[in-house]
Amino acid sequence: MTYFKQILRFAIPYRTYGILNIICNIFYAIFSTLSFIALIPVLKVLFSSEKDVEYYEPVWNGISNAKAYLTDTLNCFIVETVESEGKMYVLSYMIIGIITIFMLKNLFNYLAMFFITFLRNGVLKDIRNELYDKTVSLPLSFFSEKRKGDTMARISSDVLEIQHSFLSILELIVREPLTILFTLGAMLFLSTKLTLFVFIFIPVSGFIISLIGKSLKKHSDKVQKEQGIFLSIVEETLGGLKVIKGFNAEKAFSNKFKASTNRFFDYSNTLLNRQNLASPTSEFLGICVISVLLLYGGRLVFIDESLQAEMFLAYIGLAYNILTPAKAISKANYGVKKGNAAAERVLEILNTESPLQDKSDAIVKNDFTTNISLQNISFKYEDEYVLKDFNLTVPKGSSVALVGQSGSGKSTIANLVTRFYDVNEGEITIDGIEIKDLKKESLRGLMGLVTQDSILFNDTIQNNLLIGSENATEEEIIEALKIANAWEFVKELPKGIHTNIGDSGNKLSGGQKQRISIARAVLKNPPIMILDEATSALDTESERLVQSALENMMKNRTSIVIAHRLSTIQNSDVIVVMQKGRIVEQGTHETLLSKNGAYQKLVTMQSFE
Repeated sequence: MTYFKQILRFAIPYRTYGILNIICNIFYAIFSTLSFIALIPVLKVLFSSEKDVEYYEPVWNGISNAKAYLTDTLNCFIVETVESEGKMYVLSYMIIGIITIFMLKNLFNYLAMFFITFLRNGVLKDIRNELYDKTVSLPLSFFSEKRKGDTMARISSDVLEIQHSFLSILELIVREPLTILFTLGAMLFLSTKLTLFVFIFIPVSGFIISLIGKSLKKHSDKVQKEQGIFLSIVEETLGGLKVIKGFNAEKAFSNKFKASTNRFFDYSNTLLNRQNLASPTSEFLGICVISVLLLYGGRLVFIDESLQAEMFLAYIGLAYNILTPAKAISKANYGVKKGNAAAERVLEILNTESPLQDKSDAIVKNDFTTNISLQNISFKYEDEYVLKDFNLTVPKGSSVALVGQSGSGKSTIANLVTRFYDVNEGEITIDGIEIKDLKKESLRGLMGLVTQDSILFNDTIQNNLLIGSENATEEEIIEALKIANAWEFVKELPKGIHTNIGDSGNKLSGGQKQRISIARAVLKNPPIMILDEATSALDTESERLVQSALENMMKNRTSIVIAHRLSTIQNSDVIVVMQKGRIVEQGTHETLLSKNGAYQKLVTMQSFE
């Protein structure tokens, strides 16, 4: 129930629908009970002659005598009306009454479901929205070891499981217990002795069903985790189809996927078979009790003559009326266990506190005036330090290039300056203000980012660029494309900037995608630009166009350039050579060449590539 309470907060905005649902369920439970009670006078009219009906004037002697008073009132009404109007007249009105009761019962049943629909779907919507917002807000480190498919499964199927299981309880909490309560009240009114058997049935049934469902949460958790695994395989397959086909790995990936779906098959069978056992078990137990009631009730009718036949028939109907809500409650018990597993996975993300939270007094900074300073910073992703006692100052308006072998910590600098990760030691400041004291949105608003992998979205060129500046005009978009050397090919596309570029921009070449990424950064027009190996994945011709675009973009801006190809950074104000998280050399291109050190070695190696 701990998880249920946490999920319940999402229902608070829709409490009006919940209250209306409760009211409708109360009326449904009342009319559900009355629908069987209403059969008593009909049966009395159908199977009794006037002389068979004991006829006493009703006398009210207090609540303890209510049954006798109501029985006498009914008998009096039947005898007098039959004498004056005839049996068919009385029967017709009683049938109209029964139809009215059943109509009201089903009307309130529909209204209860109508109102709960808004609550269930509203909670589903709000959980998904909060889960998505939380997913976007959590740091990159949270997802470094998680499968994308697992996160997708939590947002889709796990949330849906919460809706089906937990939120059905909101309805069952009122509807089914009240139906049982009112029905038991009517049964006690008709026969106290017979009702004792029903009181024995409910706890016995509940105990047996609870024994069946104890392991449901464990099996449900396995099903949901496996669903995340095969969604991840699908996502990886779609993203790597070229490699899979190029290496003839279709069979290997097919076997991997089939192994996952086979496990899902086994887990699902175990889970559903146990779940499906609830309904027949509760119904069988109910029929067993009704059989005992028939034997004992028959004795009361035929031998003791302490119970009238029509009342006994209505009583049996009421006893059977308990089975449906009892089955629903037993299913709900299973639902809670399945919902617990789903809620645990969803709440794992929702309850995760981001280590990169803004401080309560975080500063909003809209300009950049002096420099970026990295002072004695040390950082590790896991156990081993990637950067150790690293110091670097980037003055406003200058271009600083970071070069070095793979793994030397170049891209880590970009991740730390943009505060995708926090440093373990030391501090990073902008204009003397530590970036931890700035609002993340404000910090990143000062920066434009162009990465090695051109991250584009399945949308038009215009909408991809508007991520940089959502209120930009078409003229500003076209100007940004011109600066990025992208307008020449964009204007030739069928719909120009309104052309959809496909999943990850795959309708474009690598160089075209990179120039669109640069145009997006240009449109944002930030004072600080971070280029993380923006040309390393391009051919020579594309590199030349992209490099020209980068030079256009970096004019009058502060730039941190992470480069693999040294030809792209020869004009930088300062080149920083890194090895194993430390600076080994820094200076201009000419200065570093004259030292004949690590930079010279890198240049020589690349000249033979």
